[in-house]
Amino acid sequence: MADKNERTVLSIRGMCKSFGRNRVLDHINLDVKEGTIMGLMGENGAGKSTMMKCLFGTYQKDEGTILLNGKEVNFFGPKDALENGVAMVHQELNQCLERNVIDNLFLGRYPKNSVGVVDETRMKREASDLFRRLNMTVNLTAPMKTMSVSARQMVEIAKAISYDARLIVLDEPTSSLTVKEVAKLFEMMRNLKAQGIALVYISHKMDEIFEICDEVSVLRDGNLVMTKSTKDTDMNELITAMVGRSLDNRFPPVDNTPGDTVLSVQHLTTKFAPNLKDITFDVKEGEIFGLYGLVGAGRTELLETMFGVRTRAAGRVYYKGRLMNFMDAQDAMKHGFAMITEERKATGLYLEGDLTFNTTITNLEHYKTGIALSRDKMVKATANEINVMHTKCMGPSDAITALSGGNQQKVIFGKWLERDPAVFLMDEPTRGIDVGAKYEIYELIIRMAKMGKTIIVVSSEMPEILGITNRIGVMSNGRLAGIVNTKETDQEELLRLSAMYL
Repeated sequence: MADKNERTVLSIRGMCKSFGRNRVLDHINLDVKEGTIMGLMGENGAGKSTMMKCLFGTYQKDEGTILLNGKEVNFFGPKDALENGVAMVHQELNQCLERNVIDNLFLGRYPKNSVGVVDETRMKREASDLFRRLNMTVNLTAPMKTMSVSARQMVEIAKAISYDARLIVLDEPTSSLTVKEVAKLFEMMRNLKAQGIALVYISHKMDEIFEICDEVSVLRDGNLVMTKSTKDTDMNELITAMVGRSLDNRFPPVDNTPGDTVLSVQHLTTKFAPNLKDITFDVKEGEIFGLYGLVGAGRTELLETMFGVRTRAAGRVYYKGRLMNFMDAQDAMKHGFAMITEERKATGLYLEGDLTFNTTITNLEHYKTGIALSRDKMVKATANEINVMHTKCMGPSDAITALSGGNQQKVIFGKWLERDPAVFLMDEPTRGIDVGAKYEIYELIIRMAKMGKTIIVVSSEMPEILGITNRIGVMSNGRLAGIVNTKETDQEELLRLSAMYL
């Protein structure tokens, strides 16, 4: 009898998919074995999401076959896939935020008792058993909207496991998790692997791929260009496979020269939880100021308070000596501030619109001819941002939903750049972006700083925060634990400061 690791759970043969004249997948052949974790990497737009959507029936493939445990399958949608033992945890969470954890776990499959009434007692019992088995502590009756992104992500992972799936696809599951939560997730994945469950792990974090995956496959421009055991490859080979060239350094040289202090935050304190307590710091013109800290430390809340979307109890913000206590985001934008939020959906992407609409939406006054909007001006500006951001698309008229997650992030950058902001607040700006696109974003951030833009960037990736900043403020439990010069610090110091007020 063959060893369990030699049994193939998923076999994709000759999969092709095109959108119009654009071939997105070109004769993909991929095997995923029982009791293994397959890493899947590739630049944004390489075809990873399209391949998974073809697997789950969201898209119908043009050619090829999909075999599940040796049997050909063609799912008609995610529900069909789930009921046949194939589950997926998406990077962009799609949950009913007004409902509680239990409701989100059982949506579409509420159990009923003998008289046909929803069996809430059974739901609570099964949910409790599930989270206990996964060693996760969750308030089952809490509305999802009250939970952090990381907690919501863990709930979504638990939901996938609750379907007793034999194949689970995880799409960037650690993008919003703390170090401890990542460790817990990996422990969970290893337990699932030991039970013979096959996992496909999509990630741009190479250290995670080498830590948790048995094999890694790389897509580039719709072609499968490499599949190897993680023991037989290294980071340089993966980068070369992904981008078609070698990146000698993960980060470009940070060669901006900060000028005088222009932005001053003084004694900033928030009115409502999660609370910020007496935050004070200055940022210079042309400086890249990083904010580091564990998830929940208050980094996002700090940016939101500065941008006028979170209520402050005390404190002031000055830019070039002028008081900037914004009442709302529109007020902040009028005064030259811009903000990229952690979640793309919250950043103002209009999923019903095209690339042109999404790029120009924050600056419509600029494109008016008389009282009417000039579509020609909007298209021209969008084409320029496509070129600057190296966005992979067919053109300005593409539907925003046709772009990969990373390319949507580039559109968000382009949208704000159209306003030519003086102060740019960035919350996890490279979340879910591949290594090649990250490098381009880093170059853009440094170039903006050299143009005199003042930049505050939040990142949970320690190498990133150390690789692209001039100074770093470290948050801990709603307080500013310290400010360090990037060239004079290291990971140990950042961790020490981030735990100061815990």
